[in-house]
Amino acid sequence: MTEDPGAPPSRHRRRAERLLGGAAEPATPRHARGRAAAPPVVRRAALVAAVEATALALVALWLLYLTFTSTPDSVSRALAEVVYVGFFAVLLGAAAVGLWRVSPWARAPVVCLQLLLGLFGYYSAFEWGGAWVGVPVLVLVATELYLLATPEARLAFLER
Repeated sequence: MTEDPGAPPSRHRRRAERLLGGAAEPATPRHARGRAAAPPVVRRAALVAAVEATALALVALWLLYLTFTSTPDSVSRALAEVVYVGFFAVLLGAAAVGLWRVSPWARAPVVCLQLLLGLFGYYSAFEWGGAWVGVPVLVLVATELYLLATPEARLAFLER
């Protein structure tokens, strides 16, 4: 029931336009926004975050394996630990993609997770005696925080 564009509008159409208002004008096409390439420092920070996310995912799988093959004191606590580590891995992976795209939301979760990982690395290296775990974690955390604190990285996120 389409009308000929050259024909006058029908009586029912005019009444509907009076009651409900006329059809909206077609929207103007959106201007295609050019996406500037991310600075190399931000790309390196995204790669470091992706490495950390991969490592956290592997730790979550290892903890899940240990939960099922050993006898934990509390299975629910062990599974909660797996869920927490897995959640942090997914969050850090998503934030790594956001850093690669220079999304403004991605920087804060990465910095917060770096602080948590830094505490874990410090405890592992100096309190627990697991320097083989803590020192690499601290190196990755320091690298990530340095890369995100450079003026080039800060300006990239301010321009968005």
